Amino acid sequence: MAKSRSWNLQKGVYETLTSDTSVTGLLGGAKIFDSAPQTAKYPYLTVGESADRDWSTGSDESAGRILTLHVWTRADGEKQTHEIIDAIRTALKSGPVAVNDDQRVELRHEFSGARRDPNDEAYHGIVRYRAVPDSKAA
Repeated sequence: MAKSRSWNLQKGVYETLTSDTSVTGLLGGAKIFDSAPQTAKYPYLTVGESADRDWSTGSDESAGRILTLHVWTRADGEKQTHEIIDAIRTALKSGPVAVNDDQRVELRHEFSGARRDPNDEAYHGIVRYRAVPDSKAA
């Protein structure tokens, strides 16, 4: 069951990002992969780690899912990486993401950053989100 929740979240994020012209324009198309093919041309985005997290307190139960997105570029400097990260953040804060017909989640930005990949000439951007049930639903 947890695997299907993860997959549904990935599909919802994928649909949101591929329908956003700012993101796809910066990527040069809908180059968003679960696992990038070896022939993928830079820049592109991969959906990375996801995990369930318990945020319950002594009086309230709460849970969410962490989802990490990876940006890969080969442009000079980190500028292109940060532009793509900014476009992702704008697209994902525009509203709840549908994870199935009757459930939506809010994506709360937790972290983003960029660095040169030490094993390659690529720049690697990381964007991490926490997905929680949409508080406006119901």
